[in-house]
Amino acid sequence: MVHVLSSRILLRPTDPERSRAFYGEALGLAVFREFGTGPERGTVYFLGGGFLEVSGRSDTPPAPGPQLWLQVADAAAAHKELTAQGVEVLRPPQKEPWGLVEMWIADPDGLKIVIVEVPEDHPIRYRPGI
Repeated sequence: MVHVLSSRILLRPTDPERSRAFYGEALGLAVFREFGTGPERGTVYFLGGGFLEVSGRSDTPPAPGPQLWLQVADAAAAHKELTAQGVEVLRPPQKEPWGLVEMWIADPDGLKIVIVEVPEDHPIRYRPGI
């Protein structure tokens, strides 16, 4: 079995500076590390238990399919903060049939991001009998 020590999601944005402004300023993700120089330098952001690396450049946006799942303590507060930062909210927070509160946004290249609040009584947090 492969012993994985760390992992990260790699993004190759069409406009690295625009993406760095989105993830670092609009979303307010903390920087884990930076490397290289110039407009295509790399920036690695903390994503809770993982990392997001924005580096290099792509001629086309990412293919449909990949999405980011970001858990927050309070989806309504995140909605207010992101709206104040000018982030377009694709769908405001709402409680889903599966019990999570979800809000949808997208990065500058259209990568879909779900902002999730896990209520205190949700089975992800508490599983009776276990």
